[in-house]
Amino acid sequence: MIFHGFVQAGGASRRFGEDKALVKLGGMSMLQRTGELLARICDDVVVVAPTARYADSRWPVLTDCWPGEGPLGGILTALKSIDSTSFRDSSGGSKDGAHTFAVILGCDMPFLTAEFLQFLIDRTARSRAQVIVPESSGRLEPLCACWLATAFEPVQKAFDSGVRKVSEAMKHLPMEVLDESVWKRFDSDNRLFWNMNTPEDYETARRILENGNR
Repeated sequence: MIFHGFVQAGGASRRFGEDKALVKLGGMSMLQRTGELLARICDDVVVVAPTARYADSRWPVLTDCWPGEGPLGGILTALKSIDSTSFRDSSGGSKDGAHTFAVILGCDMPFLTAEFLQFLIDRTARSRAQVIVPESSGRLEPLCACWLATAFEPVQKAFDSGVRKVSEAMKHLPMEVLDESVWKRFDSDNRLFWNMNTPEDYETARRILENGNR
């Protein structure tokens, strides 16, 4: 099985007031923190973002094919790059889409851990679903999910029909939901999928990390 890691960094960060992918926690930007997590558990890492936004990224930047269409456009861009009909290995042969996956993360979760992500891909390896996603407080966490490469076509059809909400697009796929009973052992403080959306959120995350707490 092949697991490709993708950092979604195409958002406008309107509520944050600046590019939150570039703000630093613990001496690293959120872009770097997220990429480093993926690098620990995936075969490679790619950043999905508008053209030239992160020209100095240590990882390749894949231009968002649907800029301005929200996270689902970025997810589609990632899936398209590994879809079994378009992805080729170094020898020019087709790779098996049934064994090729995308771990797709937003870059605003400062308390996400490699331990949970390793569990996510291990669970994916045993799943028959096309997308595996955690659920927290009754809501899906769509920007912390693992997608089968073959999910591209059904997600594309949903997108073309007007769907833009990621959690809605997921309903067009065989889906496995990981509820709190499954992932809680990785997160005793209920912060694993906490999003850093505002400057106030950033200050909260900074204080928690500086105090050595999760």
